[in-house]
Amino acid sequence: MIPVVLLPGMMCDARLFGPVMGAFAGHPVLHVPLVAGDDVDALAREVLALAPPRFALAGLSMGGIVAMAVLAAAPERVERLALLDTNPRAELPEVRARRAGQIARARSGDLAGLMREEVMPHYLAPGARRDDILDLCLEMALGLGPEVFARQSAALRDRPDRQEVLAAYDGPALVLTGAHDRLCPMDRHDVMHRLLRNARLAVLDGAGHLPPLEAPEETAAHLRRWLNRSREGRKGAEG
Repeated sequence: MIPVVLLPGMMCDARLFGPVMGAFAGHPVLHVPLVAGDDVDALAREVLALAPPRFALAGLSMGGIVAMAVLAAAPERVERLALLDTNPRAELPEVRARRAGQIARARSGDLAGLMREEVMPHYLAPGARRDDILDLCLEMALGLGPEVFARQSAALRDRPDRQEVLAAYDGPALVLTGAHDRLCPMDRHDVMHRLLRNARLAVLDGAGHLPPLEAPEETAAHLRRWLNRSREGRKGAEG
């Protein structure tokens, strides 16, 4: 079976995908932490150095952005692609402008406050606060620490637009998002779905920015279908 490479979101580790690992049953799985560099292309080179010669690639948020950098560098190695709650565009000026202050706050010793007050409030769908998910998010972030926050922030700040890269790819693709994602809104996913020639779009009503944690059964079902699709599978939407 085709190996699967998983790339987590910013300040997340392999636990982000823990609830959906059943989708990859029988497939060799490689988690690549995105912690060593402050440039998405350098992070992509690290992924390629660790990955098998050909693989299925799935990334969420920052992981999706690095996945697109991997695709830009070595499209022939990516057998199929799943982009979850991510963005193919370069960073907006107003978001870039916030990065320096956030990096300074993290390095000053207040990473926990930064995550609680500025980052995590945008993660989940409305309704119950799902304290267990937020506790896990904070635990992952504090485990990685302020220097990883700084490097990942710089990588996201300086990333290039990848829309042309997506338009050139014809492998089986999944574009998945939570309907309540405020960090990577729906229009970004519509763009990715339109650009990818062989993509299916899945929108999960009960999720925000973190579907593997918020709606694991639905997310796993879509990932399973993505892995099982033939390369000739038709473009479309999934319920």
